[in-house]
Amino acid sequence: MAIKFYGYKKCDTCRRAEKLLLSSGTEYQFIDIIVNPPAVSVLKSILKKSGKPLKKILNTSGRLYRSDGMKQKISSMSDEDLIRLLSKEGYLLKRPLLVSHDRASIGLNNDFETIWLKK
Repeated sequence: MAIKFYGYKKCDTCRRAEKLLLSSGTEYQFIDIIVNPPAVSVLKSILKKSGKPLKKILNTSGRLYRSDGMKQKISSMSDEDLIRLLSKEGYLLKRPLLVSHDRASIGLNNDFETIWLKK
């Protein structure tokens, strides 16, 4: 199975993404992003393959991001420190994250269907 799907079962967006993948017959391995957030190397790979900047991988609508001045803390962190934090705190990651050997996507957006769904 080449596609890793980092998601959260209680996330409506993740559930919609899973339904799309299942209905298209796309196989994937689901990984709970809260219990097993992606390692630093996986996060770097997702960013590189998706072509998105680091800030796009942040779940800015999440409770943790909005609490305890996290927005200010993050804005003063180096990219390396932020990636290390994200590798430990799945609630701060935008969902779903999908990655394969040659592709990656962040969130459920217009590119999701083009990148992941079998035609």
